[in-house]
Amino acid sequence: MATQLAAQLYTLREFTKTEDDIARTMNKVRQLGYEAVQCSALGPIEPEALKKIVVNEGITICATHSSYARMRDEPQAVIDEHNLWGCKHAAIGGLPGEYRSKEGYAKFAQEASEVGARLAEGGLTFSYHNHSFELEKFDGRTGLQILYDESDSKHFNSEIDTYWIQHGGGDPAEWIHNLKGRAHIVHLKDMVVVGNSQRYAEVGEGNLNWTAILKACEYAEVEWYIVEQDSCYERDPFDSLGISLKNLKEMGLK
Repeated sequence: MATQLAAQLYTLREFTKTEDDIARTMNKVRQLGYEAVQCSALGPIEPEALKKIVVNEGITICATHSSYARMRDEPQAVIDEHNLWGCKHAAIGGLPGEYRSKEGYAKFAQEASEVGARLAEGGLTFSYHNHSFELEKFDGRTGLQILYDESDSKHFNSEIDTYWIQHGGGDPAEWIHNLKGRAHIVHLKDMVVVGNSQRYAEVGEGNLNWTAILKACEYAEVEWYIVEQDSCYERDPFDSLGISLKNLKEMGLK
């Protein structure tokens, strides 16, 4: 299966606090075998400096996590930065707190659709990254379903996080499958149970149904498969990203 794999740099946030850190981390990520990254939780760095680093390492910036407020209030600056990097996917990491109610989900869906339309004028897509709190139900619909039902499907896209859907009692494969045409990017993240607790795990080392998930990704025409692990309990985060990459290749992705 020909796919595009990337590393979510949030996994390596302790190693991206300065410009020098970022340069070293990009080099290590490239050595692991990744040719693309999603930029998230980076320390202060000028857009031009980041561009120089990734060009030097032969790395593509496939997506970002950006502030929703900045997307809303400074859309042209966001567009200019992404175009500089050759990156077309701008996502937000979660729902701002003031929208976390039945009425708030619908309000955000409409407002963010307008933001997404503005970004689209500059060649970008707007995507929403879920956690598990969005699977709370309001009159029979989850908050996440409200977001997709009430938004403009052309300008409000998904960044389904497989771990968090599973954490909330949902089916990651079903969510990805049902968002065909809006699922340009996904977060691949596994889950294990230790005692009575759920924990993050390297892709392929946990309990998620990867056969079904990857089949759904193929059906939904996912463009970027982005590996993330919020916490790495047993090993170095670079090693965890390497294990996930190895396992995904063994599953047929390349």
